[in-house]
Amino acid sequence: MKKSVSGFLFALTTAVCWGMVPLALKPILRFMDSSTIVWYRFSVAAVGLLIILKFLDKLPQAKLLLSPRFRWLTIIGIIALSGNFLLFNTSLSYLDPAVTQVIAQVSPFLMMIASAVFLKELIGPTQKIGAVLLVIGLLLFFNERLAELLTSMTTYTKGVLLSLSAALIWVGYGLAQKLMLRRFNSQQILLIFYTGSALLFTPMAEVGSVSRLPLLELFCLAFCCLNTLVAYGCYAEAINRWEVSKVSAIITLTPLFTILFSEIAYLAAPHAFALPDLNLLSYIGACVVVTGALCSAIGHTFLFRRPKKS
Repeated sequence: MKKSVSGFLFALTTAVCWGMVPLALKPILRFMDSSTIVWYRFSVAAVGLLIILKFLDKLPQAKLLLSPRFRWLTIIGIIALSGNFLLFNTSLSYLDPAVTQVIAQVSPFLMMIASAVFLKELIGPTQKIGAVLLVIGLLLFFNERLAELLTSMTTYTKGVLLSLSAALIWVGYGLAQKLMLRRFNSQQILLIFYTGSALLFTPMAEVGSVSRLPLLELFCLAFCCLNTLVAYGCYAEAINRWEVSKVSAIITLTPLFTILFSEIAYLAAPHAFALPDLNLLSYIGACVVVTGALCSAIGHTFLFRRPKKS
């Protein structure tokens, strides 16, 4: 199989996995608190990745982590990733899965701005167009709730603020990972962050509460734990086999997969899953948000590439 084909399939698998995560998380929140769910996800991912890297003899060197520079980057990355997971999980108590995934598309744009400010990276014309489309798309997506979001602190507004906070704090993780890639590979960084995050949530986790989960919710928890390991693993393989910009373009489809799976899940089990509360303008807005994220992902070179001389 060609690398481009396998890279596409790995990227598509990542988008599908990430699209399903909030849908699987929401039923669990009726029986288990967010801290415990996050602890299980990080713990399973850390153990799984530890076994894989040990087998491949690619464990990160501890002495590098003890250096002042990487020690601080590790702390920032762990706190940011932990906060992102916790805030995202908590927001699902107030919002539909589709809403949280659309809001999550703000993260790449915030990362783009942070990279320009802290790493002096340039923002291309297509990224600027993408930012405009993102704003327009969000306004369309929340067309029925704009007045509520701007004037009152309802449960819906609280959920949106939590989701936006998750997107904002993710930037700290993204920057830390980007700087640590100079000495570690992506899987080593994830092992470090997963392990640190699992330890961080250990005092808050009610591990025994898993025994209270009904069969469906227990399956959902197992799926979410494995999903963290599989999705990021597929993402790393996609990056190794395909161009980063093309992989990122596929990943932007995640909210659309969430909307699709929400519809399917409701038809299959309406007692456990809710139908997305979206009108036509909201669906259009979601597509515009994805288009904006796509513009940011593919870069200006794809749209403004000079023709080759014959």
